[in-house]
Amino acid sequence: MSERRLSRGVPRVSLVELFEAQVLRSPDAVAVAFDDVELTYRELNSRANRLAWWLRGRGVGPECVVALALPRSLELVVAIVGVLKAGGAYLPVDPDYPAERLGFMVEDAGSGLVLTSSTVAGTLPKGSAASLVALDDPHLVSELAGCAAEDLAAADRLSPLTPASPAYVLYTSGSTGVPKGVVVSHRNVVRLFSGGTDHWFGFSADDVWALFHSYAFDFSVWELWGPLLHGGRLVVVSYEVSRSPRALARLLVREGVTVLSQTPSAFEQLLQVCREDTGLASGLRLRRLVFGGEALSQALVVGLKELLPECRAVNIYGPTETTVHATTCHVDRLDEVPPIGRPVDGARAYVLDAGLQPVPVGVAGELYVAGAGV
Repeated sequence: MSERRLSRGVPRVSLVELFEAQVLRSPDAVAVAFDDVELTYRELNSRANRLAWWLRGRGVGPECVVALALPRSLELVVAIVGVLKAGGAYLPVDPDYPAERLGFMVEDAGSGLVLTSSTVAGTLPKGSAASLVALDDPHLVSELAGCAAEDLAAADRLSPLTPASPAYVLYTSGSTGVPKGVVVSHRNVVRLFSGGTDHWFGFSADDVWALFHSYAFDFSVWELWGPLLHGGRLVVVSYEVSRSPRALARLLVREGVTVLSQTPSAFEQLLQVCREDTGLASGLRLRRLVFGGEALSQALVVGLKELLPECRAVNIYGPTETTVHATTCHVDRLDEVPPIGRPVDGARAYVLDAGLQPVPVGVAGELYVAGAGV
């Protein structure tokens, strides 16, 4: 099997190459949907290409960081793919963050460009050296329409885009409380969907995923590329719907979502709504539920099995620095507290004492993660 495909081991390709290969396989399949508007893989690719060519003309290439301050929308997905196609890395900027934090992140990451919308632009801090560009500005919309819709070849970029090139930068609070930027490469994201994960999830083009989480949370990386690298359909969940368990349940039923990622606390609210409305619950088509971000309780697993007996649950663990998750566990048994599982392919986990020595089985220590993904 060619290493340029999603095979066992990490393919030596970028996310851009894998996505463009998927576009060729299923150009007319729906790639992304939001508020009754859909883009096929061909349409998403064309719009992202136009943005990529525009960004390239403004000096964006590998090692360049482009900040994104956009609401959840089709434009957000286009912007992420477009930045990567140009060779750049994206920096998610949540407009709800304090102005001081936003300014620090953009400056610290060295981003000279912030892609935003006209509604969000007014809420962003002034005085930054970075240029604000509203993607819905009529003049820019017209300019983008005149850009090429074809893929950028390697020679078109300002420098080579490689698997080691940065794909995104996420800021965490850090142990000192000062925001800390984590740079994640294309290779690390590709690793998430290499052949080593097939036996855990079995994703396919028939799956419908929900982009439920903020793109400033690394769970979104999993939700975004899971469908786009397998030919599935991505349903973008608006901020308002993400905050309403009942509205979320209705969207899951209407769109036929099959793969959903949730923190345990969020799913607990969704579970309660479905218990109160059995008619709504009966319309769910979930076949995979991925838990992460918090400790998973035994009671929640029992509740899931009662609601959706055929849905397979997986518990994942990993900080931002390990690229979404480092350990994985099928949650099948109802008689135990769900563990975080074993390291995924290529990763290693150790429980060490204060002297960095392995502790005996059953003795508490600190968890250290090494290997692929870090």
